Amino acid sequence: MWGGWAAAGLVALLCACSAGAPRPSASTSTPAQPTPAATATPTAAPAPPVPVRPVGDPVVIAEGLDAPWSVLRLPSGATVISERDTALVRELLPDGSLRDAGTVADVVPNGEGGLLGLAFLPANAEGTFETATAVPADPTAAEADAGWVYAYFTAASENRIVRMPLTGSAGSLGLGAAEPVLSGIPAAGNHNGGRIAFGPDGLLYATAGDAGNSANAQDLGSLGGKILRITPTGDVPADNPFGTLVYSYGHRNPQGIAWDSTGRLWASEFGQNTWDELNQITAGGNYGWPEVEGIGDTEGFINPVQQWSTDDASPSGLAIVNDTLFLASLRGERLWRVDPSTGTVDEWFTNSYGRLRDVLSGPGGTLWFVTNNTDGRGNPAPGDDRLYQVQVGS
Repeated sequence: MWGGWAAAGLVALLCACSAGAPRPSASTSTPAQPTPAATATPTAAPAPPVPVRPVGDPVVIAEGLDAPWSVLRLPSGATVISERDTALVRELLPDGSLRDAGTVADVVPNGEGGLLGLAFLPANAEGTFETATAVPADPTAAEADAGWVYAYFTAASENRIVRMPLTGSAGSLGLGAAEPVLSGIPAAGNHNGGRIAFGPDGLLYATAGDAGNSANAQDLGSLGGKILRITPTGDVPADNPFGTLVYSYGHRNPQGIAWDSTGRLWASEFGQNTWDELNQITAGGNYGWPEVEGIGDTEGFINPVQQWSTDDASPSGLAIVNDTLFLASLRGERLWRVDPSTGTVDEWFTNSYGRLRDVLSGPGGTLWFVTNNTDGRGNPAPGDDRLYQVQVGS
């Protein structure tokens, strides 16, 4: 862990960037000679990814969203977006307009709860469709997008994860009937977690908040205050650390997860009144809440890699591009960039677009991020909420 560069004072020293900163051999009669034994040539280790940063100004690629929460890019290049309070999954069309792909049943919006994270699993992935067939080598867009859309949402008395077959093709996508994956995740008007993503191991990871009850975070019998690891059909993976769905614990309200090129899992987390966190997640790890908030150097608890004042962050979505981490900040109204290879931490677009909910890798060397000014806590401008694209480079 890089506790030495994780102190808040270093953040202030490093926050120097802004939106205005970038950027056969012939035979002979000679008797054959012994051939020297071949010597294996060492294979050079692959070069590490080159860190990236935003280059130029963001451009709007969609607007008119209502409290968007999760942006999901599909294999074909199509994109769908969840809206927290409408329970709608919207499809982004090539001209920037939006259409309704479907509504997720049983969503009951409540404060910070509602329709939250989305994830996708192809139909040919192990453990999904019982009669799955391999995707063709040169699939059409519809074949490429054949699979399940998973959704994490707040119901009447709990948070759930369901999956729905994705129907149609780009431009006319739809959602089939939902199948349950997991229920019983504690829910409340706040601290619902809600981010889901499939990891390099093909398993589903979900961030679950403590649902306003801090004791949940240290209770291994509760699904609240945890990062969960689940098979695609909702079972417990055989190698989970506690023999349950719990992968790590001691979390308050984690809302971002992503993996770097070496397979390390990272998570962003809301603190209470003092420190928001960026954590590197290990199986079975205890991240301290509610006993510790931020860096505590306390035995038995894992320190965050980075911490921020809650005024400067409230980090939700997390994306990793070329092993560079980007965190979308709500209260902080900025995009944080972290380069773990150098310890560099800087901020972008501060107070330029309002509250930022999600960030993800876009096409063609770009980064996408979505605002969240219509969630009841922001100050929406005409056209909000918007999805932006910005080029990234070294």
